Amino acid sequence: MIRTQGLVCTYAGAQPLRFPDVDLPQGDRLLVQGRSGSGKSTWLSLVAGLRTPTAGQACVAGQALDGLRGSALDAWRAQAIGFLPQRLHLSHALSVHDNLALAYFAAGLPRDDAAIAQALHPLGVGELGARYPAQLSGGQAQRVALARAVLLRPAVLLADEPTASLDDEAAAQARDLLQQCCRACGASLVVATHDRRVHQALPGAQVLDLNE
Repeated sequence: MIRTQGLVCTYAGAQPLRFPDVDLPQGDRLLVQGRSGSGKSTWLSLVAGLRTPTAGQACVAGQALDGLRGSALDAWRAQAIGFLPQRLHLSHALSVHDNLALAYFAAGLPRDDAAIAQALHPLGVGELGARYPAQLSGGQAQRVALARAVLLRPAVLLADEPTASLDDEAAAQARDLLQQCCRACGASLVVATHDRRVHQALPGAQVLDLNE
């Protein structure tokens, strides 16, 4: 679940970003919408514990984020949060298989090669474990990044503009895969997007409108 109250984030030289409160039950879906610069990516960073708010509180997956610091915060994030960023951040020096193994390192857990293979297979990239990111198509790279995000069966999956620059067919596949992965591990799904195709594909989802 995700519960926020009075979240504010301030960047130097800019007006504070003040966010509406959110109460998202475990397993539900949330769409974060707003124009460019409204704070969609910032809100995701606050919920993931990647940025500290200027004011306010966030409780995610049963954990109050203001009670975590340093390595404890990093380990919690690695296990509880799956993050699919707009820029996929795959290491070009590592194979696909080793990119996923980084999730275990971040969480302080022993590497599980069988689980890595099982995460890649249902996303249609099971045969690509020995390849490097430069050898992947854009769609393959996104599926690898999604496999990495859900490898440790997180409580929350955050996706930042997952359909940006995709045609209708690829966007539909991306939306379906996100929902499929969340159902498989019982995760809450949060999608930050301005893509109306995503809104139409997630009827009944809560909406956090940052334009208001």
